[in-house]
Amino acid sequence: MTGTKESNVYLASKPRYEILDGLRGVAAVFVLVYHLCETHFGLGAAHPLNHGYLAVDFFFALSGFVMGYAYDDRWDRMTTWGFFKRRLIRLHPMVICGSVIGALLFYFQQCDAFPGIAQSPWWLVVLAMLWSFTMIPVPKGLEVRG
Repeated sequence: MTGTKESNVYLASKPRYEILDGLRGVAAVFVLVYHLCETHFGLGAAHPLNHGYLAVDFFFALSGFVMGYAYDDRWDRMTTWGFFKRRLIRLHPMVICGSVIGALLFYFQQCDAFPGIAQSPWWLVVLAMLWSFTMIPVPKGLEVRG
């Protein structure tokens, strides 16, 4: 190595707020339990986490702060496409896995809470799952839960 100097330069990371990560985790678990229980308890006062859907709002508010903090010093060096590419690479594999697992669990469950599933053809469930990959709310014609 004559004349060249090879160096590994790593960006110094900011301190993390572990308490915020923990709160986001608790909110995510609340949302999960809320959806697991809605099959058996329905929606309303009988549901153990009656207002569990509010954990989504809490999760998004915290995530907005965490993302703003994480990207605070990079906005001037990052393009809009670079930001979207980073988010897509980081989040979309989980969206796809969650959609596939959710579609399988919904289609093969033996429950009367969602009668539309038992009456839906498999191709409609697959189409709804593929639509969910885009993270766009499904139109009324693809709503298989009833």
